[in-house]
Formats: sequence, structure tokens, C-alpha cells
Amino acid sequence: MPSVIPFSLFTSADIALFQSGSHYRLYEKFGAHTLTLDGEEGTYFSVWAPDAAFVAVTGDFNSWDRYSHTLFPRWDQSGIWEGFVPGVKAGFLYKYFIRSNSGEELFKGDPYAHMWELRPKTASIVHSLDYNWKDAEWMQQRKQHNSLHSPYSVYELHLGSWRKPDPADHERFYSYKEITSMLVPYVKDMGYTHVELMPVMEHPFDGSWGYQLTGYYAPTSRFGTAQDFMEMIDAFHHAGIGVILDWVPSHFPYDSHGLFRFDGSHTYEYADMRKGYHPDWNSYIFNYARNEVRSFLLSNAVFWLDKFHADGLRVDAVASMIHLDYSRDKGAWEANELGGNENLEAISFVKKLNETIYALFPDVQTIAEESTSFYGVSRPTFMGGLGFGMKWMMGWMNDTLDYFKKDPVHRKWYQNDLTFSVVYAFSENFMLPLSHDEVVHGKSPMLYKMPGDDWQKFANLRLLYSYMFTHPGTKLMFMGDEFGQTSEWNYKTELDWHLLKYTPHKGLQDFVRDVNKLYTGSPALYEQQFDGAGFEWITVNDYDNCVLAYLRKGIRPDDVLLVVLNMTPVPREGYLVGVPLGGQWQEILNSDDPKYYGSGVVNTGMQTAVKQLYNGKDYTLSLRVPPLGATILQYHSL
Repeated sequence: MPSVIPFSLFTSADIALFQSGSHYRLYEKFGAHTLTLDGEEGTYFSVWAPDAAFVAVTGDFNSWDRYSHTLFPRWDQSGIWEGFVPGVKAGFLYKYFIRSNSGEELFKGDPYAHMWELRPKTASIVHSLDYNWKDAEWMQQRKQHNSLHSPYSVYELHLGSWRKPDPADHERFYSYKEITSMLVPYVKDMGYTHVELMPVMEHPFDGSWGYQLTGYYAPTSRFGTAQDFMEMIDAFHHAGIGVILDWVPSHFPYDSHGLFRFDGSHTYEYADMRKGYHPDWNSYIFNYARNEVRSFLLSNAVFWLDKFHADGLRVDAVASMIHLDYSRDKGAWEANELGGNENLEAISFVKKLNETIYALFPDVQTIAEESTSFYGVSRPTFMGGLGFGMKWMMGWMNDTLDYFKKDPVHRKWYQNDLTFSVVYAFSENFMLPLSHDEVVHGKSPMLYKMPGDDWQKFANLRLLYSYMFTHPGTKLMFMGDEFGQTSEWNYKTELDWHLLKYTPHKGLQDFVRDVNKLYTGSPALYEQQFDGAGFEWITVNDYDNCVLAYLRKGIRPDDVLLVVLNMTPVPREGYLVGVPLGGQWQEILNSDDPKYYGSGVVNTGMQTAVKQLYNGKDYTLSLRVPPLGATILQYHSL
């Protein structure tokens, strides 16, 4: 019997879809699949290597012999090499030995492998994705959890550094199972609706934080198996929490076992390095004009939603994908055929990606990290948009942090910088991100961006979070922000959990929990979070006092919240606020409450709006406005 038996999982329809850039389930065809053929157990291998002259599968089952298990090229010129190897079962190590048409010899991991050796080893592992899911109830109901009209508060985290068994030992990690037992109850208790996991796909270098992928179809072995990761997602779903995965279709590293020059040619990346090389990240850019590459990426996005029940994908570095001149000097890029700076094939791919995902999974969200003013990132493709569900509001993040860094004595000159975001807040479905990127590389932790003494730093941060959670849009916070991490994020060690024994940090954590629950429990804050009908300015021009006031509105006319923010450390007693509604207003959250380490300038009992014209409104409230604080009041009709 031959060592490799001719066999194929591909149909002619598969090949046609693959070559047209439309195949979205290639993971069912490519890679290593254990099966029984003519009564014999073994593994079917298939790999795309169009510029290869010879391909063999080599592994521990054949003592890494390069020639004993030669794969067969398909007759249809598709560039696919395949074959069935008897006796190879789950757990076996393997790589592809490829000799290119130029004579170059390469050892490559399987682009479709479901498991890899723990770095620094680089072999792929034959592994199935069998798992008995227990989240049927969540899957049936998740449309309401992931809806654009539902609360969406995201806790972004890095699994390797949220907690560690030994903070001094950078090489040791908790397993998926161990992290799950600690993380799920914590996220639930803190009131977040979703978690966003920084890339869990296999990657060779810890310092890339997961953004330089080699194993696009495998959760990293650092924490366990694919089934262990599925069990984590299952647990989140049982707790009523959605799971968003960071996904990186923009670039990949040059590691010798990865995608770069996979068959000795520019298989996955553009051959022209003006388009194919990313100077910021020393990595290579997918060739979005090549249909087989489009099918690879399209299938990968669907893979995580299909096999791992992910509730959404946060797509990394979209701006770098769709702009040819992104981070490139003049002369280092070439205009497109229309003379513009847009990568037209990348834009076409992104539209196809979103159309495919929402057709197959209408109850998930795709979220773009996109930092430019490109039109319609979160608008449907039939309207000329890119088709994402949401877009990160990078302008809001930059303007807000710049403002809050300023000494309050100077803030009155910069009020317009803070209020400008509302001018364009409804041009996209925006998510307000305070992500990992804001607390690394010398940018300082959130707490130390704030001016003043320790009390003022904490007050400013509670005020910032009050503004964030009551501003239109969905929310994202990076781990550690919720309790005032005092050092920049370091992927090598865990968060400073010991800080919670100190009152200011515990107070901040308690406040984040309560403002989360206010957001998720108040339709006025989320029902119309992407609609201008859900927001109304009340006080926008009190520059001298640095006070802002606005209404947030639900669909019901009497579902209204009043938000008053004081950007200075001077409390405002008897501060008059014009409101359009008469009746009672009750303070439901105050960031200056003593239980949050505040000074206690609060409004107790019902506040009555009297019939008095003020600032263009028919009724007037007289309030205590806390120093560096927010008071949030709920309307009660008479």
C-alpha cells in the first residue's frame, strides 16, 4: 500500500468558490482532517502551494522524512496538494516540506492547523474540533444581547496578563480553564455585557500581544486546547456575556514557518513591497487582489463565528488595510488606478467580508478599528459603506484624553474640544474605546493621565468614566482601567490587583461597576445610542464654570436622564439647569459619593423642576454639582 493514498475533500464547486474569492468554509477542506478511508483510520492533508514543484507532509509519524509521504497536486491547476496518510491520528506533529519551482526548500506549518506546538516550537498538530456545546439558550437569544439597540459595554483583556500564577515568572500562564473560573464571575460582577479578547490565535512572539499571527485557525496553545477555549466561551455565554475576538486580517509576520513566502513565492502577500510590507510592524500585508487569499481570510472570519460561537469580531488596523499611503512617506506608495490613495481590492474584500458575516450570522457584530474619516465604515454596503456594525471612535478618545490631561484651571479654554464629538457622533455607529493602546509605550496608565493630587486624579477619572458611559455610543475599557492601575500595562506580568486593598482604588472599581449597571439598566442610555434623537444639549456654553449638561433619551417620551458634569474642583451650589420637562428629578448616580472616595456633594431626595424659563428651557432645576464630578438624574413625570 502506498504511504499516501490519493483522496480529496474538494469538489469542483469548492475549487470554483476558492478561486473566485467566495469560499467561506475552507477550514472544512484544507488542513489535517482525521477520517476513515476504506476501513482504515488516518488523516487527509491538503495545502495550497501554487508555486511548489514538490510537497510532502513530514512529522513525528515518519521521523520527519521529507520524501516518504509526498502529496499529490490536483489536476485542475488550483495549486492544491493533498492526500490521505493512513495511521496518522490526533496528536501527531507535522509540517509541510515544500520545494519551490526555483529550487528553494522550506518547512512550513499548516495555515489551517487547529493546534500548534507551544512556542518556541513551531510544528502543527493534528487536532479535531469536536466539542459538545451547552450554550443553546444564549445562541437562540443572543440577537437581543448583540443588537445595536441594546447595551454594549466591553471589557478588553489580554489573557496572558490579566492574572498570572506567578507574576515574577513570565513563562507561566493560567490555563483557559483556570482563567475561566476567575474571569467569568469577575466580568459578570462588574456589569460588563461583553469581553473582547486580544488575539488568541496562535502567534510565536509574546511581545506582539497576539497581533502577529502564524496560526489563523488555532487558539494559542499557551493556555490549552481548542476545546478548552470553547469551554471558556461556553461559560461566558452561560453567564449572559458575549465574546468578541480581536481579528487581524491586515498583516502577518515573517517567521519562517508562517505564511510569508509560503511556497517560495509571494503566496499570501503582495509581491510589490510598496503594498506588501508594513513599515510600522515589520510585517507583511495580505494580497487582497488574490482570490485564494480572500477565501482564506473570509473562511477564517467565519471559522471563529462558526466553530467557536464568537459573538463578534473586532477587526484590527482597518485604516492600514484600506489606505495605500498609511504610514508611508511620499514616493513609498503608488496610487490606485483611479489616482487615489484607497486600496480598492482591500475595500472590496472588507465589504464582501461584512456581507458574508451578516448573511450567515445576523446576530453578531463586526467592529472596525478605523482611525480616519473614511466614509461609511459602519454603514451598509448598499449605501456605499464598508458594512461594519460599529466603528471605534478614535477622535472622541484622543480629544477626551487631551482635555482631561489639562489642569482644570485651563479647561475653560478647551470646552469645544470636548463637545466637538457630538457634532459627528451619529455619522457612524461609534464605540468609545479606552483600549490597551492608551496605556502602553510611555502614554501612562489612565489614572496618571489625570492632573492634580491623588484625590483629584481619582475624581477626574470617575468624571471621565461618567462622561464616557453617558455619551452616545457603546463602550470599551481595557483591563485595569476599572480600578486605577498605577503602572502601564505590561504583557509579561499581571495587573496590580493588590491596589484594591486601598480605598481610592476600591472606590473607583465600585463606581465603574455602578456606572456599568446604570448604562445597562437605563434604556435612555442605549436605545438610541446611535441616533441624534437620543441626545440633547442643555448647557454647552458655560465656559467659566466648566459645566456641561445634556439629556439622554429613550424611546418613551418620559424615559429621560439628565447628566451634569463639573470639570473643575470647585463645587457648584444652587447651580441652575434649564430642562424641558416639569416634574421630579432624582439623582441616581453621583461620582462624588463618599462610597466612591468622593467628597459627598450629592443631591438627596427628589429635585423639583419649577416653571421658570432658563437657558431656553421652560423649567429650571437648582442642583448641587460636585467638584470634578458628575450627577446623573432620572426624570419622574407628575
